[in-house]
Amino acid sequence: MNLVFSPPPSVTVPVAGSNDAFPVRRIYCVGRNYAAHAREMGFDPDREPPFFFCKPADAIVYVAPGTTGQFPYPAQTENCHYEMELVAAIGLGGRDIAPDDALEHVFGYALGLDMTRRDLQMEMRKMGRPWDIGKAFDHSAPIGPIHRAAQIGHPLQGTIWLEVNGQTVQRADIAQLIWPVAETVAYLSHFFELVPGDLIYTGTPEGVGPVIKGDTMHGGIEGLGEFRLDVV
Repeated sequence: MNLVFSPPPSVTVPVAGSNDAFPVRRIYCVGRNYAAHAREMGFDPDREPPFFFCKPADAIVYVAPGTTGQFPYPAQTENCHYEMELVAAIGLGGRDIAPDDALEHVFGYALGLDMTRRDLQMEMRKMGRPWDIGKAFDHSAPIGPIHRAAQIGHPLQGTIWLEVNGQTVQRADIAQLIWPVAETVAYLSHFFELVPGDLIYTGTPEGVGPVIKGDTMHGGIEGLGEFRLDVV
């Protein structure tokens, strides 16, 4: 059987400190996983079951350490928001994973941004429609290199922060995740078979807000370094 056209190249993210690359399969994102962010979005932060949305693998924008990446301002929005996040990379697949076993399935961790066309997301939410045009657009998933858990361990606490044009806009601790990585992986595995190459953006702290062309975003997570992107 012949392919009717050549398939696009695989999306990969470099692995820190090596020549290896992590091939990306799916991107799962957790919604409202910090209590203060839930409040700022107008929701009760009680610990309800997590919910998820997806982005396509080719939404990845890789930002190498020591460089300044570029985030193209998306079309059809006047209110594009940043959301700084811890990303967990799945290296061992499975279904119905027990929470006590879940971290064995995590290959490593990275910095990530869940960029959001907030005006479109809110419009879709009011109409009871999916969020895809607000969340799953091109270039909406900037990411830094993946750090192997075998080398850095599994970060359970540490400062997560973001600056825009030198002003701190988000600052929290990943220990404040309502659903920590292990519980998130376990819960998600009841609904999808997790496969090596899956990425999980674990949610953002409070302080989300807009960027415009010409802004610079600079963020990091303790133990995972930092990255910088210009909005172009």
